[in-house]
Amino acid sequence: MSIASRALRLRSALSTFSCRALISAPRYSPPVTLTTLRKMSDITPITAKDAAPPAGPYSHAIKTPTAIYCSGQIPCDSQGNLVEGTIGEKTAACIGNLKAVLIAAGSSIEKVVKVNIFLADMSSFADMNKEYEKWFTTKPARSCVAVKTLPKNVDVEIECIALP
Repeated sequence: MSIASRALRLRSALSTFSCRALISAPRYSPPVTLTTLRKMSDITPITAKDAAPPAGPYSHAIKTPTAIYCSGQIPCDSQGNLVEGTIGEKTAACIGNLKAVLIAAGSSIEKVVKVNIFLADMSSFADMNKEYEKWFTTKPARSCVAVKTLPKNVDVEIECIALP
């Protein structure tokens, strides 16, 4: 048998072996450790007394060691009554609720890194922005989208992510 044919056989055997080894190799699953359990226990639901009560079965926010994830806030007062008025006044009510949630979580509006805004009518965008600029001077990352409807048929809903 020539050296060339031996090399081809060896190459073929190695490629077949490596494919079989990959297919039959066990999948990696990290062990559940004390560190993993500690991280899971660091997930804290937040309820703010100064914000509108949640409109469903959810928390105002979830606090983790690295971030605070705030649920969307609609324009309600702290008793849950809808705020009437301009889109600016409704935006202020939403952000005021977010501020109360962030304070309850031990953070602040200045530590917000991402904002998502949902508008029932995109023609309200400019007026919403005028009010928004008063609250978020640090200019966090942001998305703003128009949606068909929002809970309680409101015009605006705002959610955010902040640092602890």
